[in-house]
Amino acid sequence: MNKQKKNKLEKKGWKFGSAEEFLGLSEEESAYIELKMKLSANLRKLRTEQKLTQVELAKVIKSSQSRVAKLETGDPSVSLDLLIRSLLALGTSNKDIARAISS
Repeated sequence: MNKQKKNKLEKKGWKFGSAEEFLGLSEEESAYIELKMKLSANLRKLRTEQKLTQVELAKVIKSSQSRVAKLETGDPSVSLDLLIRSLLALGTSNKDIARAISS
């Protein structure tokens, strides 16, 4: 958004900030969400690179297609444990997981 438009909106009472500020997240909560999002994006990337459908991945990890969809979108109901186990089921190494987290 250009500065002029932002100033105009601020004069009308609009406030600007980050999602963390809006939701009142701590640094730890924000970092946790970012970590899950990176792992989720990596899972989807690996699944599509391996030309697997969500249904096929669900069979590999003994879960459902809807759970795979939630894994790939970083749904709050999905545990980091399941994300990591799913990545490992696709053949991801510990180093690959570390790279995904640090990128």
